[in-house]
Amino acid sequence: MAVKGAELYDDPDFLSGYRQLRRNGLGLNDELEIPAMDAVLPPVDGLRVVDLGCGEGGLAIRLCTAGAADVVAVDASEQMLAAAAQHPRVHYVRADLASFDQPPGSADLVVSSLALHYVEDFAGLVARIARWLTPGGFFVFSIEHPVVTAPLEAADTVVDDYADEGPRQRAWFVDGVLKYHRTLGTILTVLRRHGFDLDVVDEPLPTTDQVQRHPRLAVHRRRPPLLLVKAVRQA
Repeated sequence: MAVKGAELYDDPDFLSGYRQLRRNGLGLNDELEIPAMDAVLPPVDGLRVVDLGCGEGGLAIRLCTAGAADVVAVDASEQMLAAAAQHPRVHYVRADLASFDQPPGSADLVVSSLALHYVEDFAGLVARIARWLTPGGFFVFSIEHPVVTAPLEAADTVVDDYADEGPRQRAWFVDGVLKYHRTLGTILTVLRRHGFDLDVVDEPLPTTDQVQRHPRLAVHRRRPPLLLVKAVRQA
C-alpha cells in the first residue's frame, strides 16, 4: 500500500523514525542540504516568503531571523505543524501542496526543502508558484536527485529506469513511501516553460573531509543525492 506525502509525516511509525534521524543528525539535511540552500538564497530582508513543505519550521525560522517580512509556511502534516517552532512572522498553514494556492503577486520568494519529490503534478505547482511571485522573484528548492528517484527498485549508486517518469515506492521507516521521479531535463524545462530563468543548478556533494568525519556519506560521492535549483521569475 502506497503512503502519500500528504499522509506520510502523520504516520506514527514513520514520524518516530524520521524524528530520530533528524535528532541524531543522520540525514543529509545538516551536512549537505541546509548549507547548500543557505548559500544560494537571495538576501531576504523585507521579503514575503512562502515555504512549501515546511515541516517543523526550521527553514521558515531561519528566513525570519535573517529579516524576512513574513513567511507563509505550508505543510500537510498535522503532527509536524503541531511541533513547529514559533515566530511572530511565521504563519503556519495546513494544506496539501497539490491544491494550495496564494493570490497573484503575493510573494517575493518561494522555497521548498526536500518536499517536491512527493508532488505528483510538478508542472501544475510550478505554474501556481509563477503566479504568486512578483517579477524578479525567486523560487529556490531542493529535491532528491533524479538519479536517486529513478530506479523502480531502489539501489544505491545504480541508475536505472531513468526515462520512465512517474511514481516510485520506497521503504523508508515504513513500506510504500510514494515519491515521483522526473528527469532533470523535465524539471528544468517545466521551469523555463512557466517563465523562470535558471540562476543556479547544483548537485550538493559531501567533501572528502566530511566523508572522513562521517563515513556514511561516502556513498553520496558516488552519485549526487540532491538537486538544488534557484530560479528567477522573468519580468
